[in-house]
Order: sequence, then structure tokens, then C-alpha cells
Amino acid sequence: MNWSNEFVVLDKELHDRAYFDCGEDELNEFIQQRAAKHMEIGISTTLILPASKSLPNGKYPICAFYTVAPGSIAKVTLPIPQSKKLPNYPVPVFLIAQLAVHNECKNRGLGKITLIKALEYLWNVSKHMRAYAVIVDCLNPDVMKFYEQYNFRVLCIIEGRTRMFLPMKTVGMLFK
Repeated sequence: MNWSNEFVVLDKELHDRAYFDCGEDELNEFIQQRAAKHMEIGISTTLILPASKSLPNGKYPICAFYTVAPGSIAKVTLPIPQSKKLPNYPVPVFLIAQLAVHNECKNRGLGKITLIKALEYLWNVSKHMRAYAVIVDCLNPDVMKFYEQYNFRVLCIIEGRTRMFLPMKTVGMLFK
């Protein structure tokens, strides 16, 4: 499956969510059943990379997607060097809540592309709504290794998952 040139906001009328399979039931269920609902009620935004050709049903398969949302963390969860100058109330962050690549598109660099596009999107949002860092919650050790490659650092363990962060200052160095 070949992908198109740009990420677009998920549209359940145009994009075939049922066809998506990344090998992780939690992520498949999210894009198939919850992503559009979460956008409707205003808790997150999901952007997808559609395939370049539609399916027989006229909808476009999803090659990759990411979901972002605002959030906050306690100052005490950050390493001391990062937290010294921060206030003692919740620190605003952006959350990459979901990020996945369809099985048919794996091993072609699309995970990296999707992460870069998510970070670029959040960098642009930060021009209007500031945040200290980007946070991700890792499903498993392989996901953690993926994010470590891009300088995400362990923040803490939340509900059995490793939470990692990347300061917006670092993100800014990618896009300035």
C-alpha cells in the first residue's frame, strides 16, 4: 500500500477505519471505534496518512495515524534539571496519545515520518498555546526503544506504562 503526500484530519466519511491493522489491538480499536468520537467531543485530534488509492468502497485506507491532546504533569515528576525553573502547579504538556503504522506499511520509515509530523503539528500549535514538553505513554519496551531513538527520556511509570517526554525546546530545534 502506498501513501499519499500529507497527513489530514480523520474523516470517517472518507477514511476506512475498519481496514486499519497495526498488530496492536488497543491501537486498532482506538482508530476504528474511538478516534472520531474523541474528536467530536473535543478531547483529542487524530491526523491520518491516507493511502494514495481508495478501496472498492470508495474510502481511503489509513496507512498511519497520530492522535494528540493537551495535558499537564506535576513538576515533581520531571528530572530536577528540567523542573528547577518551573512553577509549583501543573505544567502544560502535549500528549501524543496514539501513534501507529498499518502492518502493510511497516519497515519503510513511516513510523519516523509519523512521529516527525506529529512533532511538527505540535510545534505549530505551540505558537498559539504553549506547552513545556511532548509526552508519550509506551505500550511496551519496543515502543520505548523507538522513542528513545528520538531523544525522548523516561519521566515515570504510569499504570504499568513508561511515560517519556521531549521538551518543546528540543522540538523547536527541529523546526526553527
